[in-house]
Amino acid sequence: MKFPYTTRILGTLLMIFSFAQFVPGFLAYFLNEKDLVYNFISTGFITFLVGSFLFFLASEKNGDLRTKDGFIITIFFWTVLGFFGSIPFYNANLEGVDYIDSLFESISGLTTTGATVFIGLDEMPKSLLFYRQLLQWLGGMGIIVLAVAVLPLLGVGGMQLYKAETPGPLKDSKMTPRITETAKALWFVYLTMTIACSILYKFFGMSWFDAVSHAFSTISIGGFSTHDESFAYFNNSGLRWTAIIFMIISGINFALHYLAWTKRRVLHYFYDSEVKLYLSLLITTAFITFLTLYFSDRIYDDMVVDSVFQAVSIGTTTGFLTSNYSNWPLFVPIMLLVAAFIGACAGSTGGGIKVIRALILIRQGSSEITKLIHPNAIVTIKFGKKTLDPKVSESVWGFFAVYVATFLFILMILLSQNNDFLTSFSAVGATLNNLGPGLGMVSENYKDITDGSKIALCLAMLLGRLEIFTLLLLFTPAFWRN
Repeated sequence: MKFPYTTRILGTLLMIFSFAQFVPGFLAYFLNEKDLVYNFISTGFITFLVGSFLFFLASEKNGDLRTKDGFIITIFFWTVLGFFGSIPFYNANLEGVDYIDSLFESISGLTTTGATVFIGLDEMPKSLLFYRQLLQWLGGMGIIVLAVAVLPLLGVGGMQLYKAETPGPLKDSKMTPRITETAKALWFVYLTMTIACSILYKFFGMSWFDAVSHAFSTISIGGFSTHDESFAYFNNSGLRWTAIIFMIISGINFALHYLAWTKRRVLHYFYDSEVKLYLSLLITTAFITFLTLYFSDRIYDDMVVDSVFQAVSIGTTTGFLTSNYSNWPLFVPIMLLVAAFIGACAGSTGGGIKVIRALILIRQGSSEITKLIHPNAIVTIKFGKKTLDPKVSESVWGFFAVYVATFLFILMILLSQNNDFLTSFSAVGATLNNLGPGLGMVSENYKDITDGSKIALCLAMLLGRLEIFTLLLLFTPAFWRN
């Protein structure tokens, strides 16, 4: 482990992140929120100075970045980033918000979970609200992927970082031959989608502030809102259908978006096995939600759009709400929560175990049944014309086993904090899958649970964002050898 070298890169990443604190500081100045100007600017300088110190502490260190180094940088950066990101929230002196709450909100934003402990958002300073949304937007694609476009200028290769950060089981595939070009391509698609979403939100009636803020959390599949009522604040079907479309798009592998825009091949979406299952799951859950509400005599004017919106929002792990879905027949919120366990596509900004993993598990299970019927048959799993490497299938089963064990472990921690089962189960599911809203006591807000529960859920959010294995490597003795 090359600690001086990894320290240098960590310093670089912190210096980059400091600009995310300067921007809302300038916004606070123009909005005449004077108390927050010093808060953001001073925090930004502290973050930048700490990053500069770490960088120059090892500025003469050179060498090749190994995969192990990439993992340790990714882990340290997300934990350190959560700490520095929490400082503006804590220094804002919000009523009833202690440091644990500030840390929870920071990690929730950066991991694009969208679980919040803040109340009174409608009266909160706009610069602080913008900062929350900006954290989600940066976390959506990953500050690491942004940084790898800069690291080559410092003589640092970024492929190891990209493999450690990018979600999904097929991490070795690249859209372009060089990682720098890959990062630029990802951010081009990400930024273009954000701008398009902002413009459409404005067109259908949002203010520019709300339009940009909600575009940040829509494209990142984060779910933070600038209003306590979330998307229910906007009683406008045009806005809700716009959100539905962009949530669906953001849940698809960004490599496919890049190919569609550069090669002008839109039909390739429908040839992708993961996308087909992803869309099928969203359509099915939306239809079942509508039927359940219809036959339970809960008919109202916006029932169709609400059914589709909540199915897409929860299924993609965005977490926007147009109504308190926890008050619907219990079957619906449990079904939607189960859909969030599957989540969005690999290579997207969504959470969950990823649709591609679910598809591999389904096909692997099907092949095992076939082998029982035909013991001598040689069964292979194919995606299109390509045969899946058995090692990938084994790694998916390994991931699933660790995922279940992790879920149960954190669930027991929450139950030990005297939370009821529905609250505990949904809170762990919502944070481990980077969803946000749960059921029971956490259906709208996480403010009322204990500090111990919040810390455990912070761990769940980090595990979900880094897909469990990356963070668990820290606790493996073999990882630290040599």
